[in-house]
Amino acid sequence: MVFTNLELELRYVGQKLQGFTCKLTRSTSCYLPESSARITAQVLLPYLLAGFGMVAAGMLMDTVKHWDMFKETSEVFILVPALVGLKGNLEMTLASRLSTAANIGLLDIPGQLPLIVSSNLALIQVQATAVGFLASLVAVMLGALSKGKVDLQQVAVLLASGVTTAFTAALILGLVMVGVIIGSRKVGINPDNVATPIAASLGDLITLSLLAGFGSLFHQFKELWYVSTVTCAIFLLLIPLCLVFTRRNPPVREVLRSGWQPVIAAMLISSAGGLILDQTVSDPQFEGMAVFTPIINGIGGNLVGIQASRISTYLHCISAPKILPPSMKARCPHPGMIFCSSGVNATSARVLLLLVIPGHILFLYTVYLLQGGHAAMTPAFICCYLLAAMLQVLILLYVADVLVRLMWRCGLDPDTFSIPYLTALGDLLGTSLLALTFIVI
Repeated sequence: MVFTNLELELRYVGQKLQGFTCKLTRSTSCYLPESSARITAQVLLPYLLAGFGMVAAGMLMDTVKHWDMFKETSEVFILVPALVGLKGNLEMTLASRLSTAANIGLLDIPGQLPLIVSSNLALIQVQATAVGFLASLVAVMLGALSKGKVDLQQVAVLLASGVTTAFTAALILGLVMVGVIIGSRKVGINPDNVATPIAASLGDLITLSLLAGFGSLFHQFKELWYVSTVTCAIFLLLIPLCLVFTRRNPPVREVLRSGWQPVIAAMLISSAGGLILDQTVSDPQFEGMAVFTPIINGIGGNLVGIQASRISTYLHCISAPKILPPSMKARCPHPGMIFCSSGVNATSARVLLLLVIPGHILFLYTVYLLQGGHAAMTPAFICCYLLAAMLQVLILLYVADVLVRLMWRCGLDPDTFSIPYLTALGDLLGTSLLALTFIVI
């Protein structure tokens, strides 16, 4: 066992030397701890932008739920969290991987940037198209179970809408993430602090807009079922072309081989939240559910994505796979260790936790000014909503620390494997706690 650990450490040090990261002038660690003020300064603006993006997404969902396509094909509400969750499962995972690559110096190696970028973009197109198709099938099956019938025209519309939305949103957000990470690296900002919030700020709004647009378009031609079928088939046939680019990069090729389990599991978890949304969004008792669901889900996923990305970068910089540093040896740490200790990860956890209440108050006030969810905006609702949001983020930050430790100990890259589970759990927790809030009120 001693020999295995030594071999892993030597291999990892070799990777760091190749990436120009563990230089003699930087001592034994390439991770520079950040103060609470520095983390807050870098996180605050992207966090606010993300929140306002989610407010816009919530207002959009509250509007489109009255469209014919959403009324006649209610299964689309089951599909919404799964497709929006792809932002967490793919774009935020991409942001985390590229942030780690930037921080450990891999993007500085001559000739590596085009290879890393092209292979990662091709990877998320493959995953987005495949998972979008699977999510649409799951929505069809869950809708059939709840309604007791299947409309083949609606099935064709749902499949085409899901696949087209997933492919297009993944392409747009992937290009944005690449630009953000390269730009932040050049101006001296830690990409871990800004990439995932920006992905969150754009992801929900872009995905919902595309789903509403494509869904309505295909719904208009639902009688011509073959239009939807052919469109879906074309995007599925693009997968082999993307695989050619993906297989050029060995690390990304490994993600392609082993990274399906978390993405598919996360999609199923998000679909469970979508089933709750489908059962509540049209009920007068839950008036405002459509507005607040993207906000509470998005903020939770945004904050836990930042924390998971930071912990992963920390482990990549100071340790080797399967070897946890002494400060993270505990398999199931006490919550006090995660939130109250003096470690760098506890510092960021406290900063992120302190952003929850002020951020949600600001976003609720914005919803109020935009005249959304007025029936629900009572003092009692606001108090229960803030309590639910704080509980959601507390659980997510704790699970993030435990999950990243577990995956690192098992030799799995947390950048690829942890964020899909965490954002999907955030969707399920957020939707469930929000529904519970309406029930209590």
